[in-house]
This record gives sequence, structure tokens and C-alpha cells, in this order.
Amino acid sequence: MLRRTLLTAAAGAVGVVTGGGAVRASAGTGASCRAGLADLHDAMAARVARGQLVGAVYLVAHRGRRHVGTVGTVALDSAEPMRRATPFRIASLTKPIVAAAAMMLVEDGRLALDEPIDRLLPELADRRVLTRLDAPLDRTVPAARPITVADVLTFRMGHGMIFEPSFQPPYPIVTRGDELRLVLAQPDPRTPLDPDEWTRRFGTLPLMYQPGTRWQYNTAALVLGVLIARAARRPLGDFLHDRLFRPLGMDHTGFTLPRAEAARLPGLYATDPATGRLARQPGSPPREWTRPPAFPSGASGLASTLDDYAAFSRFLLDRGVHHGRRLLSAESVRLLTTNQLTPAQLAEAGPYPLTGRGWGYGMSVSVVPDAISQPGRYGWEGGYGTVWFNDPNRDLTAIALTQTVDFLFNGGADEFQRLAAAACP
Repeated sequence: MLRRTLLTAAAGAVGVVTGGGAVRASAGTGASCRAGLADLHDAMAARVARGQLVGAVYLVAHRGRRHVGTVGTVALDSAEPMRRATPFRIASLTKPIVAAAAMMLVEDGRLALDEPIDRLLPELADRRVLTRLDAPLDRTVPAARPITVADVLTFRMGHGMIFEPSFQPPYPIVTRGDELRLVLAQPDPRTPLDPDEWTRRFGTLPLMYQPGTRWQYNTAALVLGVLIARAARRPLGDFLHDRLFRPLGMDHTGFTLPRAEAARLPGLYATDPATGRLARQPGSPPREWTRPPAFPSGASGLASTLDDYAAFSRFLLDRGVHHGRRLLSAESVRLLTTNQLTPAQLAEAGPYPLTGRGWGYGMSVSVVPDAISQPGRYGWEGGYGTVWFNDPNRDLTAIALTQTVDFLFNGGADEFQRLAAAACP
């Protein structure tokens, strides 16, 4: 329940796995790769058959060969199959995109990693910090130093979601954020506040921890979206479109969708505790995606498609280059995709959501060998059932897009990542 509440091109031919289970492998793919991809498809199709997954679109790209698969339908009460071009609410897969955009502004000289955010976000200057996490809001001490741009990118700004002893417990700092309608945790319902009013209200809250000392999830990505817009002197969506989406050919990614595309958004599902079965959820209906949000969320606000996200993923694997054009320096990509947390901060982050991984800028980074890869894999998950990683050591990308929240927590995402990593040795 805790986890469900939490988030309620490349060269080579394309291989397509149909909902019926037929596999057509890319040119040059060996028998072992074909078998591994078939195993992956069968595992995902079995989850649909068991009622654990409504549908999914996924990709495995390995050394220039790209394999795309689909299983299931867009809704439990629909016969319409998942398709390669189906749009998805990608939730927290928004975070890596926004972090990459911030690094473009660093390279433009409009932001500096070590500068306080006070220059562009004066509402967040002169911070005070709670004496303890559950303290009344007036029990504070002065912040030891300002929040820096790097603090925001590494999620060490001093404010974020609380996972223990329960998810977002009714501490004064949590309940006041709810009263202010800041929407600091879940993607939906969206905040009705515009970025300036949101920042003003957030600035009335103290921090939970001293800046730079502790990793905390989500709030920093909301702040980062406002910071980018002010540094760029334009709305966040416009900056992302001009500097990332248009150059990368991500024509189906944004905070809004054309009416026809929004109508194709799959239903959003999570298990109903009363029945133990997947049930449709009310969050983020298609009509919301046809009009600009009041607050473009840098934490969870984008919709995208498989091929669009694959273009962003390939851009990072190619160290900031797309089709021969450099959009971001290799050093910026290195910073984005390298763990920035100390061992003590990793330990303090707790078992969830990092689950043993480190954190770069806006995304996780594996720091120990695991069932998926050696250290150095980077990526993240979105709370509506979206999963992505790049393994630069193997030139490997895996992406799975669903709108089944449980996919993240019933073993589906872990199974997908393991099988995708093992599909093409």
C-alpha cells in the first residue's frame, strides 16, 4: 500500500513482438538473442494473462539493434491493443529529462552548479530548518548555508517525501504542504498553483534537513522546473521543446498532447485492496492533457512514447550527441549519470526508493553489482508503471511503458529489467 500511494535514433532494423507472441528479430540477431527476447515477451504476456498487468510497450536496444514488443490492451474493458505509438503518462521518468535540460543552462552560463538558488528563487533564500522532522513548524534553526543548484539536482536541498515510519506521516511539515495545495508527492491531482505562487507558498515552509546533507525524493525536481524556467526566462515546456524535444525528434512528448493523442492515453490501473484485482484509477484523465497545466511539473508532468524516450536514452548513451550534433557536453552527461551521494547519504536514504542504488542528477545510478548489471547502470522508474535504464558498459537500453502502478511493486519491473539485460548476451 505504501508504494502504491507513493505515485498514485539508433541505427539498425526494428524487431517487433506482437501481442500474440510472434517474434521477428532484427537483422543479424543470433539465436540466443531471439530466445532471450521470446522469454521476455512470454514473461510479460503471462503477467497480462494472470491479471497483474493490463498492457505494456517495451524496448530492448543492444549495440545498434532495437527490439520493440507489445502485450495486452490499453484498458481492461477494451480490445484495443497496446501499440508502439501509444502515449503514456511517464510520471517520474520526467526527472532525468528535466535534469538534462538544467545542465544545458549550466553550459549556457545561466546557472552554476555551486551557486545559491537565491538569485533566481529569492522566495527560497534565508531558509530555516526544523529541529526534528516531526517538530512544529516554528521549531527551527537557521540553515547553515544556502541551497545550491547542485543540491537541487542531487535531491539534497533539504526537503522531500518521507517514507518512514510511514508514507508521508501526518507531521506538521506534511500536513501544511497539503493545506497549501503544493502536491509535493503524488503526480495527481495536480496543483492548481502557477509556478510563482507555488514557489511563494513553498517558501513559507521550513526545510526538513540542512541543505546538502541528506537525499530526499521528489521536491527538488519540482523546484528544479521553476529554476529552469526562471533561468531560461521562458516557460519550462517551451525550453524543453526547443532544446531537447525538437532536436531529438521527440514530437510526441510534452506537458500537453493534441486532442487525438490524449484520447489514446491508456487507462491507469492499480490493485483494489478490497478485491485484490486491478481497478481503474481516477488520476489524470485524457482531457487534462489537452490543456496546459497551471504548474508544469519537473517531477512527473510529462507524457511521452516509447520511441521518443528511446531517443532521449540514446542521446545520453552517445554522451550528449544526436545524429552527429552535440547538444550537451560529455562532461555534463558524466555528471548526470555518476553517483553523487556519499556512503553515509546512501545509508540514510533507506531501503526505498533507491533500493541500494546511488543518485546522479535526476536519476539513479547503480553502485554495486546486481542481478541486472555491473555498477554504472543509470535510469529511473515512474510511479504509473514506467521503467528505463541504460547500461553504458554494454551499450544496452531497456524501456517498459505501462499504466499499471503495480508493475513496479509486484515484481514486474524487476523481471522485465533482468530478462531485458539477459536477452542479448
